[in-house]
Amino acid sequence: MTVQSAKMALRELSSLEKSLGLKKPNKYSTQGDKKIPVLQNSNGPSLSGIVTIATHLVQEARRPELLGSSAEERAVVQQWLEYRVTKLDNCPKEEIKTILKDLNLYLEDKVYLAGNNFTLADTLMYYGIHHIMVDLTVQEKEKWANVSRWFDHVQHYPGVRHHLPPVVVLRNRFYTSGHH
Repeated sequence: MTVQSAKMALRELSSLEKSLGLKKPNKYSTQGDKKIPVLQNSNGPSLSGIVTIATHLVQEARRPELLGSSAEERAVVQQWLEYRVTKLDNCPKEEIKTILKDLNLYLEDKVYLAGNNFTLADTLMYYGIHHIMVDLTVQEKEKWANVSRWFDHVQHYPGVRHHLPPVVVLRNRFYTSGHH
């Protein structure tokens, strides 16, 4: 993790706190060469890693539905959180198209990553993919239509887009009206 991505991770955690309605901001730092985010916990051990900290914040906010409402959904949420950290973060430029292709195929019949319910996976994947979506051309957004639809849906979800600018996703091909 670079210094830049460490700063982004800290901003993401801060935005997540706000979207969860947590009143008292936590104290964060980074640790080691890879600048892993660390939550300085006042009444317990410090927590490290964006997924661990984000999961803790969701539990602290008493929003367990964001981690999945069934055993299967919880596993899918964990899978996407792991995907974010292992595949998406620090992804080489030449692998971005593969990630978009896989994600586009996966989202073909889903509203959100874990199915029909918005979860922490959507928030963290949105934060992780934002810098890629910003750079896509109109044609690329159309090519990855399912990713674009999901992304647009998530960026308009209440409280998600705190520290990030909106990305224009043209709707003309995604949402067809009955008038042809």
